[in-house]
This record gives sequence, structure tokens and C-alpha cells, in this order.
Amino acid sequence: MSTLHALAKAQAVAAGVAQPVATVRHLHLHARPLVVVPLALAGEANAPLAALVGAAPDDARLLVVPQPRNRDQRFAFAAELAGIVLSYVDGHRAVTEAVPVDRGRDVRHRYVDAPQLLVPNPAGITFLRLLGRSTRFRRPDGEHPVPPEVPLLGRWLTFFAERAEHPGSSALLAMTDALTLHWATGQSAVEDLHLPALLGWIDPPAGMTGAEAAARAEDPALHPPAGPATDPDFDNRRLAPAIEAYAAAEDDPEARAGAYATLEALLRDQLAPTWELMWRGVGLLRGLPPGARVEGRWAGDRDAFTAHAEHVDAGGGPQPRRDGAVAAAVRLHRLERALASYAVQRAYDDPLVMAGHRLTGEAFVGEVTLADPGRVDDTGKRPVLRPRIQVVTTEPVLVPLGATLHSPVRPGQKARVVFLTPAADGKTEVVLELSGGMGRGLTAPAGSVPEVGERVCYTTLSDAFLPAGAFPAPEETPWTHGGPPTTAPDGDAGPASEAWD
Repeated sequence: MSTLHALAKAQAVAAGVAQPVATVRHLHLHARPLVVVPLALAGEANAPLAALVGAAPDDARLLVVPQPRNRDQRFAFAAELAGIVLSYVDGHRAVTEAVPVDRGRDVRHRYVDAPQLLVPNPAGITFLRLLGRSTRFRRPDGEHPVPPEVPLLGRWLTFFAERAEHPGSSALLAMTDALTLHWATGQSAVEDLHLPALLGWIDPPAGMTGAEAAARAEDPALHPPAGPATDPDFDNRRLAPAIEAYAAAEDDPEARAGAYATLEALLRDQLAPTWELMWRGVGLLRGLPPGARVEGRWAGDRDAFTAHAEHVDAGGGPQPRRDGAVAAAVRLHRLERALASYAVQRAYDDPLVMAGHRLTGEAFVGEVTLADPGRVDDTGKRPVLRPRIQVVTTEPVLVPLGATLHSPVRPGQKARVVFLTPAADGKTEVVLELSGGMGRGLTAPAGSVPEVGERVCYTTLSDAFLPAGAFPAPEETPWTHGGPPTTAPDGDAGPASEAWD
């Protein structure tokens, strides 16, 4: 936790309401996201009990598994969920756009939009990931056949779960993570995983403080757990008798229909409050303007969506149960690059996030007091434009001479620290030499060089392109990492795929 975030949490306690830690929305919010509120049976390995699914507040569809330990009913649930999810996914595959590549010498095509799934908390993401893992290797023929849409659902759920691990991705979001990215509450990070309590701090009812609203939200009678876990008292007193009544009515169709209706009403009552909270959270997020670089990250999600759709259409196999050594290294490298880029982009988009870096000395803000926009350096083979500016700041400047800095306002321009001079009243005079972002001539275009009196921010954080690392082909896996694969990684379903047998 950063110093600024800790301060915001302390202020939340003092003010009785959550404090903003962002001025813009750092994630993409789809105009029509698919909300999934899952519920799992306690004591079983990811056994689905029910789910409330829909793409609009008044379009909730309840899926129920009356006997969660029954394999056939589990896969019937998966097939019903597949009908909703796959239809939603296919609805984003109608229109494509041309994207220039190779510096405009060629084009590729991607979908103009991509699907987005929302779940209440990180446990909901885990539920979908495990559901995808246990269904994507299934077959519609042979022993224990399943409906043909079930393995396809598994592959798409695995795709969404993998995108959820990618920093900055918005393809699959947990509402608690999305909200805590933008607000700090007066409770612990573990308590923030409880959606009712979190929203109690962010948007408390009139006449109540955030702490009072969060304490009220702890009452399971008013706010049942936000899934996929259930309340133990609900399990013992209400759920277990309803499931037993359904099982006991096996030979009586009329009694069985009545027992199912009772169970359905019971589960709807458990899920409905969380469903309403999910859309309330969506409304709060929509109230924030999107960051400037959010659309670029969403374009990455659309690229990934297009690539996976093409892989599926081409008859490609399901995702492997586990990555090989080279694939795992490539994946880790890709995630690390994405994490570094995401941190920089958030700081560039949001002055409040950049303030945290100013506290650690990675950035400073000051006023331009001198500027020489026409300065030319003729010491080399040919003269080049190298303007200089002087920035006076009251903040500590913890960068050495010769360090390269960057400005969020002019990200394509570099600023080299030439002089650092302490001044009166604790101020520091920083002389910077600018390069890049000013064209190829010897005259700087208007606005490309900061003017006297302009307030500027410079930081060591860079949003420049990070080249990918070089990795061997999978068949050239070093002996230190197990050598070349001996079996096809996607040909073995493994024990995980047998979880529902």
C-alpha cells in the first residue's frame, strides 16, 4: 500500500465515507456488460448451485442446479450457461475494422468490439476459471458425452480467466477490484472483498456513515454473501431442506415441480441483492470519465478476442492444462511487460496516481521560469534542435545529472537533466534539455516546447515501447527446464478435467 493510499484510508475513517484515489476511470466499461453472479455449493469442489446472468438490470436469468452433486445436472447447467455466454460472445463478431501494421504497409482485421464479463469479486473469477478448466476438454461423444456447446463454453471461460490475469485488461472484471481501484475505504483489504460492505463505504445511505453502512451490510439476512460462497446458516436452515425435498419428490412430478419452484425462489432471493449491487457499482464507475489510455488497452482486449475467435473457428485445440517451460516463460514475460506499462499509463492518465510517484521521488511538478525553444546543438556532424527549459520546483528532485525524464503531456519527448541547483525557500532549479517530439527541422512547432509560466510534470516513468524478449522455440527447451516436450500439451485433459465425473 502506498503512502497516499494509506492516507486516503485514514481520511475515509475520519470522514465516514470512502475517499477517491483516482480522478478518471482506469478500466473500460462496456455499454452492455454481461453480469454473472455465481453461487457454489459449500463443501464441494466448484460445484455450481445457481447463477444469475444477464446484460441489463431488468434482464436477469436464473440458472439452478437442484442436485449440485449430480453430474448430469451440472453439465445441464453448463449447457444452459453456454447458451447465454456464447450468444453474448457471438453478438460481438458482426463487424470488423482494418488496423494498419508494418508501418502502414499492410493491414489486419479485428472486431470493433469485444465482450465483457463482470463478477462480484475475485472468487467469482476463480469460479469461472475452474468451470472452464473442467469443461473445455469434454467431448460430445464417447464416454460421458456432454452437449457440444459445453467444451466451447469452457474454452471461452478459460480465455476470459486468462485475460483477467493480464494487467489493464477489462475483459473479465471483479466488481470489488474495479471499485477499490478508484476508492479507498476505512476497512481492511479483506473486508473490501465483501461487495455490500464496500459499496456501503463508497455510497452509504442518507444519514449513515460508511462504517455504519458496512456494519449493516454484514447482516446476511439483508445482504447475502456476494457469491460464490454461501452463508452457513442459510445452508443449514434453508438450502439443505429445500434440496432434500426436491430429492424426496423424485417419483411425484407435481411435488417435484413444487419443490423446484421453492428452491428456485430461495436461490433467487439469495442472488437478487448482489445483482442489484453489481449494477449499482456499474453506475458508480460510469460516473467517472475514462482515462486517455483506457481505449488503447481495450484495443488489446479486442485483439486478444479476435485472435481467440479465429483460433476456435480454425479448429484449434483447447488451452493446455499447463504451459510448457518456454510457454510459461513467454507468458510471464508478457505479463511483466503489461504490468510495467499499466502502472505508467495509470500515472500518465491520472494526476492523483502520479501524486503517489511524486511522494517517492519518481516525479516532480514545477513551473517553467526560463525557456530557449530555438537552441540548436551544432557540436555533432549536423546541427540538431535541442531546446532547454528551467523548471523551479518545491518538491525534492531525486534524480541524478544526466537522467532522462518524461512528461505525461508530451510522452514522445525526452528531457535530460543538465543542471540541478538548490535555490531559496527550499526550491530547486532544474535545467532540462529536450529532444524528440518536435519534428525534424530546426524550429520547434508551437506547443512542442513548454512555455514560461507553464506548470509541468516530469517523471522517470516511461511509456515507451518495450521490446519483447527472445525465447527458444518449444522444441528447443533447454535441458535445465525439462528438455523438449514429450507429449502434446493440449492432448491430455489430466485430473482437473475429471472433476465432474
